[in-house]
Amino acid sequence: MSDAVQPTAAEVRAAAEAVKTALDRHLDAVERRSGEDDPAVYEAFNQLAAAAEVYDELLYDRYDEVTPFEIPGTEDALPPYTGPEEPNALSVLIRRDYSVAEPQRLLAQAERIEAADDEGAEASGTVHGALGVLFGEFEPDEIASRHKEFGLEEGDSTLWVTAADESAEPGEWLEMPFEGVDPQQVVCRFDVSAVFDDEDDELDDRDDLDAGLDEDLEPLDAER
Repeated sequence: MSDAVQPTAAEVRAAAEAVKTALDRHLDAVERRSGEDDPAVYEAFNQLAAAAEVYDELLYDRYDEVTPFEIPGTEDALPPYTGPEEPNALSVLIRRDYSVAEPQRLLAQAERIEAADDEGAEASGTVHGALGVLFGEFEPDEIASRHKEFGLEEGDSTLWVTAADESAEPGEWLEMPFEGVDPQQVVCRFDVSAVFDDEDDELDDRDDLDAGLDEDLEPLDAER
């Protein structure tokens, strides 16, 4: 990073002070907590995580240095669970994103499906029609496992498990299936994203940098 865009030493120092303040607020909230899921503790945790992230980034940009600890980011954090302790029903919400990487492969697969069905349909002549044929023929899990075969490229995906006291009535949510999901009734969630791989690569790069510095220092130490 060029000197023109590097943070100043004062900015790094201010970020460090912000972490100290956030740490004191978090400890105070924990000491005063009113229960296991005290929202004040949750808010203080988020503030501490945000302050630590800013400090870590500025420290690295200015000094090529990292902190020895990692506080989970707030993007994936769930609010305190307020659903039933013994749920009688659950919903599994799944989102999988794809990009159409090879339209011709997708169209060819749809044409083969239609030819095997021998119904004379021609929905596979367009990309959106081919997608309809594909998802009408295969279960989503099979498409996920064979996506490259169908000319698709995986994007982000997420799975949420939510709890409820009672099962929904038949047809109750079909019109708007993903509306009104309460994050505080999410029991657990599982996310897959390339951004996590990028973060791991960045950490590996930082580790390689530190290792390289250590290797450079070893001959000097040996001479001493």
